[in-house]
Amino acid sequence: MSTNATRRLRVQKGKRTFQIVASQFNPQYVQGLVDHAAEELRKLAPVAAISIHRVPGAFEIPVVVRELARKNEAGAIIACGVILRGETSHAKNLSRSVTDALQRIALDHGVPVINVVLSFDTERQAHERCLGNKINRGTEAARAAVEIARVMSQLRGK
Repeated sequence: MSTNATRRLRVQKGKRTFQIVASQFNPQYVQGLVDHAAEELRKLAPVAAISIHRVPGAFEIPVVVRELARKNEAGAIIACGVILRGETSHAKNLSRSVTDALQRIALDHGVPVINVVLSFDTERQAHERCLGNKINRGTEAARAAVEIARVMSQLRGK
C-alpha cells in the first residue's frame, strides 16, 4: 500500500475501538499477525483503543467475536488464527466452519469482522504471511479494519 493510501486511511473523527480475537494455537504465527495488526492500527488510528482477547484455538474465535459484536462497541473486529493442514480433512472443515460463522456474525450484528484465520499447507507459507513484512496478513487486516470502520461510520453518520 502506498504512503498516500496509508494517509487516506487514517482515522479522522473521534476515537474508535478495534478488537482483536486471537487463537493461542500455533502461537508463533498468530502472535506475528497480532503484532503486525496492532502496530498498523497504532499507525493508522493513533488514538484508537485496541483490545486483544485470547482464545484456545480457531474454533473458539467466533463465539468471542459474537459477544464483542453483540456489544456493538467496535469499529471492527479482527479475528486471528493459523490452521496448518495435516493429513486429514480436519483443517479444511475447521477453516470453512470458522469462516462461515464469522461472516454470519458480521452480517447479523452489523459489525465488520476481518477474517485473518488463515490456513496454510506449510510452515514456510505461515512464516511468510504471519512473521514477514513483505506480505503480512496482520498488517493488511489492520488496514482493512480501519477502512471499513471509516466507511461504516460515514454510513451511520458518526
